Amino acid sequence: MSKNKEIARIFEKMADILEFLGDNPYRIATYRRVANILSELNVDVEELVKSGKIYNIPGIGQSSVEKILEYLKKGKISKYEELKAKVPEDLLELMDVPNIGPKTLRLAYEKLGIRSKDDFLRAVRSGMLATLPGFGEKKLQNIMRGIELWEKSKERMTLIEAFEIGQEYLDYMKHLENLIEKIELAGSLRRRKETVGDIDILVSAPRQNWVKIHEHFVSFNGVKDVLLKGETKSSVVLENARQVDLRTVEPHQWGAALQYFTGSKEHNIRVRDIAKAKGLKLSEYGVFKADTDQWIGGSSEEEVYALLGMQTPPPEIRENAGEIELALEGKLPKLVSFQDIKGDFHIHTNWSDGIGTLEEMIETAYRMGYEYVVVGDHSLSSRVAKGLDVERYRQQWKEIDRLQKEYSSKGFYILKGCEVDILPDGSLDLPDSVLAEFDFVVASIHTRFSQDNTYRILKAIENPYVNLIGHPTGKSYGSRQGYPLDMEKIIKLARDTGTALELNTFRADLSPEHVRMCMAEGVYIAIVTDAHAPAHLKYMHLGVGLARRGWALPELVLNTKDIKGVKEFVLKKRKLLAVV
Repeated sequence: MSKNKEIARIFEKMADILEFLGDNPYRIATYRRVANILSELNVDVEELVKSGKIYNIPGIGQSSVEKILEYLKKGKISKYEELKAKVPEDLLELMDVPNIGPKTLRLAYEKLGIRSKDDFLRAVRSGMLATLPGFGEKKLQNIMRGIELWEKSKERMTLIEAFEIGQEYLDYMKHLENLIEKIELAGSLRRRKETVGDIDILVSAPRQNWVKIHEHFVSFNGVKDVLLKGETKSSVVLENARQVDLRTVEPHQWGAALQYFTGSKEHNIRVRDIAKAKGLKLSEYGVFKADTDQWIGGSSEEEVYALLGMQTPPPEIRENAGEIELALEGKLPKLVSFQDIKGDFHIHTNWSDGIGTLEEMIETAYRMGYEYVVVGDHSLSSRVAKGLDVERYRQQWKEIDRLQKEYSSKGFYILKGCEVDILPDGSLDLPDSVLAEFDFVVASIHTRFSQDNTYRILKAIENPYVNLIGHPTGKSYGSRQGYPLDMEKIIKLARDTGTALELNTFRADLSPEHVRMCMAEGVYIAIVTDAHAPAHLKYMHLGVGLARRGWALPELVLNTKDIKGVKEFVLKKRKLLAVV
């Protein structure tokens, strides 16, 4: 569905240009909405056009449909070409930078004659930007911090971005299923690392098929440059500047190669040292006797590790952080798996800032095989996110009750929830009398990210109706580093009050280190997608991978509880803090 992404990017760029030019806010919002909808569609836009269903999608009006049709017919949108001529596109790239908005760019454009990204960066670093009205020291510091985060984010992808690219490439490579025996994503993506540098794809196939496989690989539609094309390795750079590498090995080498191209450098060094101590050699081609170079195994990862006298560590924990010692002793813990997940505790609908309807989000969660889902739209203080007041929550509850009648016969439960804002003083955006009526409450910080927010979170945890602290550290890769926080205090109070901490898949927050701290203290974590569209719900399996990186145990992951267990979890805290 690359066409969906291409057209969505154009609508987003048109919105950027219009915002820079100070155009009609309604038109800007319309273009951004269309971009969001196209990005999250589960159906190829070309199929929607052929069937005529494109005209029935809420949020995409006639004018936008005409632009989509123009792109599919001509490969471009004339309105976009017209807008691009008005503003240096290079400068508009800076609109992706945290703390730099269209007003700042337009002011620099008009007052300082800045015409490119490099001009702007020089103006910031030389102090020239400080000559503009309203640009105090704090604002300049925030801009510099935003530039640093932005430049760092260009070096690495988020896990979700890497997975989407990798999965699209895998689907493309599987067109050669008659030539390929096995194929898998490897490297830090397979380890579910929070950020990924390059995407690694590993293939096993008979040697006579390798040339055709690599030829197919470099012919992918999104390739901008071919860095290398060989028989065993090829590398390409995509139009979005991301690099993808392909390695091919013979079928009997598959396990050794998968082990080699998955483990972190530190893990692999330790494993090779263990092999050496046993008189063996380990490489991507197999396990060999050191003295004779005789190949003795390597067709599967399990065979590789067994020859070294080890259990097979799950890919996510191959970081030389204690897993090797436990594998040698046969004492690796059973980590949470996607099959253990019974529900999602944090999703949004178009009642607030989601783009999926209540019906669409619930049906998608049901089709994933879940037992329950928590509908958690924003509270009123999140005005940018169209937060709900008490009356609108009550209206939503009526809709949930209506849908529950339909789904209860299927054994599926819809929990009435909210994502209530933690206000600057630590109080909550809704009174306790209203919070008591929800089935499940997520409390989150959405303001004042530069200050130490330990006090705010501790106070929220003490509220008997708060069941989960949303994205606790405020981290968001590429835009925010997270606020200062005393996680030890937070984890201990969460333990003492029976409050869970959220592992947010999109933000990769909690970190693996924080998850391990929770496991050590007996604190529940909840893996959530924070889904704002039906397509986002599928990322739960990536969230599970992030949890596994922190050695998450199923018994301390709230999602593994059935509906009865979830209700008991909520009631237990209320009883503990004496409100029942």
